[in-house]
Amino acid sequence: MGVSSPRAARRRAPAARAGADPFTLTVIQASLAAIGDEMFAALRNTAMSAIIYEVLDMGTGIATPGGELVTSGCGIPTFMAVIDKAVKRLVELRGMANIRPGDIFICNDPYFGAVTHLNDVALLLPVFADGQLVAWTGNIAHWPDVGGATAGSMSAEATEIWQEGLRLPAVRLFERGQPIAPVFDVLMANTRLPEVLRGDLWAGVAAVRVGERRIQELVARYGRASFDAALADNMRLGEEASLLGLRAMPKGVFARAEPQEAGGAWTARIEIGEDRFTVDLRDNPDQNRSPFNLSRDGAVIAAQMIFKSVVAPDSVCNGGALRPLQVLTRPGSVFDPNPPAPHGYYFETRIRLLDLLWRCLAEAVPDRLPAGHFASICSTVLSGRHPDTGRPYTVVEPQVGGWGASPDRDGINANFSGVHGDTFNCPAEIAEARYGVLVERLGLNGAAGGEGRFRGGRGIEAQWRIRAPEAFLSIGYGRSLISPWGLAGGLGGSPNYVEIGRADGTRERLSAATGVPVRLGETVRIVTGSGGGYGDPRERSREAVEADLRDGFVGEARAGEIYGVRSTSA
Repeated sequence: MGVSSPRAARRRAPAARAGADPFTLTVIQASLAAIGDEMFAALRNTAMSAIIYEVLDMGTGIATPGGELVTSGCGIPTFMAVIDKAVKRLVELRGMANIRPGDIFICNDPYFGAVTHLNDVALLLPVFADGQLVAWTGNIAHWPDVGGATAGSMSAEATEIWQEGLRLPAVRLFERGQPIAPVFDVLMANTRLPEVLRGDLWAGVAAVRVGERRIQELVARYGRASFDAALADNMRLGEEASLLGLRAMPKGVFARAEPQEAGGAWTARIEIGEDRFTVDLRDNPDQNRSPFNLSRDGAVIAAQMIFKSVVAPDSVCNGGALRPLQVLTRPGSVFDPNPPAPHGYYFETRIRLLDLLWRCLAEAVPDRLPAGHFASICSTVLSGRHPDTGRPYTVVEPQVGGWGASPDRDGINANFSGVHGDTFNCPAEIAEARYGVLVERLGLNGAAGGEGRFRGGRGIEAQWRIRAPEAFLSIGYGRSLISPWGLAGGLGGSPNYVEIGRADGTRERLSAATGVPVRLGETVRIVTGSGGGYGDPRERSREAVEADLRDGFVGEARAGEIYGVRSTSA
């Protein structure tokens, strides 16, 4: 919400004269934030998929009638700003005259407002009070399977979006409060996991309806004029906080080009002025034939995240707060692809774009941005039949890894990437129960890398043993060749990868694969990287190095080579 102040109260005076005092405005704004959280809880508590109720791969939000973001629940920050974009596209496609009370729309297509990929399904509900549209409630969550060429619907081999699953171009799911049966039938016929999909779908419906009911109660209590005034006032507060933060930023142009593991380079140019933060992505390669494309809206969200992180991280985040940001893209490029480019692994492109923008500014504002982190979603999809029940399953898990060091502290160990926010890894007990694997190991990765005056955080090493006759593995791991970057003389981190332990004793190392068979007794070893270090490693305190030796974060030979410390003795 941000902190109220006399200055803020003076800014609120025009809205107060329009029919609401500053205290009422604040109560309404706080209530809207609470509604976003209640929607989030409703979705989490009723979903069928572990990736939703355990990992929290989801987001909820409220938008104005015109589609400006009002507030959101917790979860994935890159989902936070999907709802507003989806609403704007829906209104453009369907027309305001065709939107009625009780309607719910469903969308998963990045070419029709859903921003990400076909697995991420958005539900949007128009909220009416006294016959007038006053707001939208919405949510987006990752559904484990929406059809397509491979289980989990994410094929690294896809060349067209049609190969990735069922496309839902902002279609009506409910009309005047009643489900449209043929749409439900189409959904159930286009998934390998119909029971799971049905549960996740109704959880999403429950969440948007909770938001609708609470907003209607709010409008009934305080009146439409006060409600509208609170929305407008909150947008002003967000914009003013961003402009205030922007004026304290270093001014100028910050640019960087970085080689990519698949070849070529990406370029970003950030220009910071007194009242404008411009991200220019036009000088980038053409769209991929592979599924590593990112919609323009997705590129905008990556820019919004870095903008909010460095300009006004502690103030309200809404449509007003994002107004000073301008994003330039080139149609037909990897950050603004044209149909029918596939998007299945869009998240790897977005996390690498976020990382590129991050690095553009890290040296200019080292107090706000650490060194590079493992910068991959490390998407791990395992499918098959459960060895105990015989039921089909599809596990979809992002992985945690190491974050970069800062000028005053070591990086964070085993945390989700910059685009995942307040989410969690799946507990071993849940994985064993739901996926029918044996989790043999889950611990910190002690591989060399990330040394500095302050070291990068450590990634993880996990190992699953397959208990069924056969399972199938699909993965997409970035930063498998080019390690996370250090700052101010700190060393780069370590890579992300998966290793299959075969029955004959051989090991198969992978970073991107689709439908790889893994048989009874074979293992899947997940390794995520450490973040980059900060500062000259020889400036690290002896006590810290000895702690690293004791904890297994550095070997004795490496400690002698990098830090000049050869034993743990005093």
